[in-house]
Amino acid sequence: MKTIYHAADSRGDANHGWLKSRHTFSFANYHNPERMGFGALRVINDDFVIGGQGFGKHSHRDMEIISIPLSGKLAHGDNIGNQGIIETGEIQVMSAGTGITHSEMNGDTNEPVKFLQIWVIPNKMGVTPRYQQVRMDEHMKANEFNQVLSPNADDAGVWIHQDTWFHMGYFDKGVTQTYDLKDANNGVYVLVLEGKVTINGNVLDTRDGLGISDTKSFTMDATEDARVLLMEVPMY
Repeated sequence: MKTIYHAADSRGDANHGWLKSRHTFSFANYHNPERMGFGALRVINDDFVIGGQGFGKHSHRDMEIISIPLSGKLAHGDNIGNQGIIETGEIQVMSAGTGITHSEMNGDTNEPVKFLQIWVIPNKMGVTPRYQQVRMDEHMKANEFNQVLSPNADDAGVWIHQDTWFHMGYFDKGVTQTYDLKDANNGVYVLVLEGKVTINGNVLDTRDGLGISDTKSFTMDATEDARVLLMEVPMY
């Protein structure tokens, strides 16, 4: 098993007043040649947007873009007819494909919104742009890795154009759980959203990340109550 550890405070830091963002991988003004992604996983931005502000209309191409609100509300609008609110407990995906223009604003004028924006490199270029939004918290079981994203439209959660699986879970202190990779050639990037866990001797605190590859499975011990996001992606 190979592992690469990224401490929370080692991430890129951007403060624009209305937006505070931490970048796990190189993004915008943060460039680190040793942090260009993890396999097909290209961007993990940990964003905080104050009330009434957000990202105005801008465009993307040929990227799978996933947004996961952690607290507050995210207001979405795009040029293919989608408009609405993404709340905590939901997951959103856009396949940018041939091109999509969208905005992501704070859906509340007063309360801040915290959300993850994650980019995955697709396995198909030039696809028809698409949008999907799914509520996931109603189906999540405690102390398990719950699937929230996959390559398959008929599976649990949202789907994207890539052999990628995301799982999320809330784990009680003292729980041990094993994750079996869907594809032994893939790797898994673990992001601790809250709490503390240990994987293969690596102690991970809140917002720490661990890239895991060259293994068919791994075991995680929750040393505190924890909330964890697992992102399994092709390694190339």
